[in-house]
Amino acid sequence: MQIALYSKKVAKQDLPLFHRFFIAMEKNEWSVVLHHELKEQLIKKGFPCQSYNEFSSHKDFEKGIDLVFSIGGDGTFLKTVTFIRASNVPIIGINTGRLGFLANVNEVRLEHAIQLIKEKKYQLQARSLLRVKTTRNLFGEDNFALNEVTVQKKDAASMITVHAHLGNDYLNSYWVDGLIVSSTTGSTAYNLSCGGPLVTPGCKVHVLTPIAPHNLNVRPIVVPDDIPIKLSVEGRERNYLLSLDGNSLNIKQKEEVIIEKADFLIQMIKLEDSNFLTTIRNKMLWGKDRRN
Repeated sequence: MQIALYSKKVAKQDLPLFHRFFIAMEKNEWSVVLHHELKEQLIKKGFPCQSYNEFSSHKDFEKGIDLVFSIGGDGTFLKTVTFIRASNVPIIGINTGRLGFLANVNEVRLEHAIQLIKEKKYQLQARSLLRVKTTRNLFGEDNFALNEVTVQKKDAASMITVHAHLGNDYLNSYWVDGLIVSSTTGSTAYNLSCGGPLVTPGCKVHVLTPIAPHNLNVRPIVVPDDIPIKLSVEGRERNYLLSLDGNSLNIKQKEEVIIEKADFLIQMIKLEDSNFLTTIRNKMLWGKDRRN
């Protein structure tokens, strides 16, 4: 089996984890393909991986790679998704960050997770993505997001107005600092921080969550994911931010942004001894009330 590995940065405290990873790969006789920048970092840290194959773009995932490991936090996981795209290569995240809703396998369970994968004691959980269309094709072929798409003010202290339509039907004009359009996967990310609902995987919905709304009666809304969402922004400035999983570019006043469900899915590995509800309870500290 050919395993791809991506990580943003090889921190000193994570060196033992990478060492354990390579030992497990050799033990199972699985070949490893490293991101080219990660390979350079590992070589500088003294890892003898000069002979390992490399990948540098999503085109390298079109054939030959069976599975990809992401070592880091959720940001690292999201970056790994940009390489996978429509290749259907399954992904598993080993968490060295903080909360880790996407990279939800604790680093101490690395060998256990690898053993479960070897024994095929896992399921593939399909996660939908968001795709963005703009008149200027701002993001090119990188116009997708696993977590959320956000429009928000850039520099000005004053709020903005975000006009929203569902298909051809007018929804609302939000007086806000910004508006989040979240996938079900992204419900545990920025959406959660701004008071949006948690959504279990598999629900075919998108969530619109206002950021610091001026009207107290404006609340998040859950909508079907097969209806395009059209947004445009007005305010005192000329430019605003359009962000896809934190990757931001400028949009102009009244420039239309269309958000739809992407035409491909990401396959996340769900180990047989873990699930979404367990992750939520652990990360959110549910059940820690003394009365339980």
